[in-house]
Amino acid sequence: MTSKAKPPWAAIIDRILSNLLEGWHVIRTRGPNQVQFWLIALAVGIASGAAALGFRKGIEALQAYLYRTEDITRLSTFAGDLPWYWVLAIPILGGLTVGVILHLFTPDGRVRSVADVIEGAALNNGRVEERAGLASAAASLITLSTGGSSGREGPVVHLASVISSRVLHWMKADGVTGRDLLGCAVAAAVSASFNAPIAGALFALEVVLRHFAIHAFAPIVIASVAGTVINRLEFGGVTEFTLPAASMLQFYEELPAFLILGAICGLVAGTLMRSIFAAEDVASYVQRRYHVPRWLRPGLAGALLGILAIWFPHIIGVGYETTSLALTGQILFWPAVYLTVIKTLAVSITIGGRMGGGVFSPSLMIGALTGLAFGHIATAIFPDVSGSATLYALAGMGGVAAAVLGAPISTTLIVFELTGDWATGLAVMVTVSISTAIGTRLVDRSFFLTQIERRGVHLAAGPQAYLLGLLKAQQVMRPRGDKRAPPDEECWERIEAGDYIDAQSTLEAALPAFDRSGAVYLPVVQLTRADQPPDLLGALYHVDALRAYNRALAATAAEEHS
Repeated sequence: MTSKAKPPWAAIIDRILSNLLEGWHVIRTRGPNQVQFWLIALAVGIASGAAALGFRKGIEALQAYLYRTEDITRLSTFAGDLPWYWVLAIPILGGLTVGVILHLFTPDGRVRSVADVIEGAALNNGRVEERAGLASAAASLITLSTGGSSGREGPVVHLASVISSRVLHWMKADGVTGRDLLGCAVAAAVSASFNAPIAGALFALEVVLRHFAIHAFAPIVIASVAGTVINRLEFGGVTEFTLPAASMLQFYEELPAFLILGAICGLVAGTLMRSIFAAEDVASYVQRRYHVPRWLRPGLAGALLGILAIWFPHIIGVGYETTSLALTGQILFWPAVYLTVIKTLAVSITIGGRMGGGVFSPSLMIGALTGLAFGHIATAIFPDVSGSATLYALAGMGGVAAAVLGAPISTTLIVFELTGDWATGLAVMVTVSISTAIGTRLVDRSFFLTQIERRGVHLAAGPQAYLLGLLKAQQVMRPRGDKRAPPDEECWERIEAGDYIDAQSTLEAALPAFDRSGAVYLPVVQLTRADQPPDLLGALYHVDALRAYNRALAATAAEEHS
């Protein structure tokens, strides 16, 4: 019995599938060409944008349910009308849930965010932790839905990075491709979160990749646009904030006031960042001193937030209602001042308590309140040469956020895209430039880089500092028995004199050892038990270490300038 011939359409489908499988095999073995990578960037941009949108909608749905409101844009107003015990209970229950999630699914009970994405780009070929990343996204969603005082940009950036890491795992991509695709995911997540395609692309380049290489620009823009389309399909082309019509700069006489505002914003940003780090240190000390289980730490932070929220419901969530009130001038001077202080305290408790979330949205709120308070003073003292106090709120919003992120370019643009107000560019640019110059000197260049520095990783100083920590002595040494290696007898003499390098040490430790000893080479050993001699593995030559370091620097420079 003869089998029936396949219909023409089935043969066409078979050829298409065969070509797709062959193309995927080529991508995995040889890497994608430019056009293929752009298509992958588009797909990752769509997926990252959808993840960011889903994250936002999930927060809104859970907030609406817990706080019994259908209009989450007026969340703090509705929360102020709830029974005090409910306002107190929500963040406690949320914190306990977060603690359990992080305890079960992360090795250290810590939420992953933008700092981990930057570290992954620099040190791990564009990869981030997937399991811990998904747990962190779930924890941050719960935190932001249950009264946590932080932002949603950090979680969505890391969630998008998890997506790109999974794609990179399938592709078996190299470091350059990995970092570029990571930048695509980040750009799409930011643009989908804030309807800000320009700022999304520049955020990925300025903050995460920390270079503006031409080869990365096109795919990152493609992904950023894809993320924006996802946002606009759901919300339309509306901006996050609506400004009053009369927010124009009263010509150049007013610019010195924005210089002063920039200095104040830099100090406020520095205070915010240092407060967060101080809260982390205090919480860690209390946890160690009193043997507090790590799963309980977010719950205790939630209790403190609940107490604050009873009297100041403005701290709940990302704070967009309060930010909008500040940008429209509906908050008086003293309320603006004390809300700035309370919000700073609440953000410090949230992040220091390891509840999750980001710092960008809180910095927008604190900046808008700072600018509005300053604007009330400036317009009262010099009414004839001053514009609206709301213009100062807009500039202050950009000033504090730029100093916190260490990203003046992308922050300036995201302020314009969030508000749709491009006519106030001079005021915002002046404020942002001064605040960034001051705020970044109070920490290690930005909030994220300082977080990384506190872990002992020196990214803030640039590749010349952190590349040494990536190269292990065992990778660069001449193995024992190599014809270029020194005789074993000479090596053992140096070991007995105390001149040797542990195999797990990096060039960051090896180069200072060469400087101290003046030696041409140092034996590389594998340390064993204290009562046994070490195992001799080979010898690290000073010239080999310098050569490896130079190659790494050259490769980094080539990537950043290609």
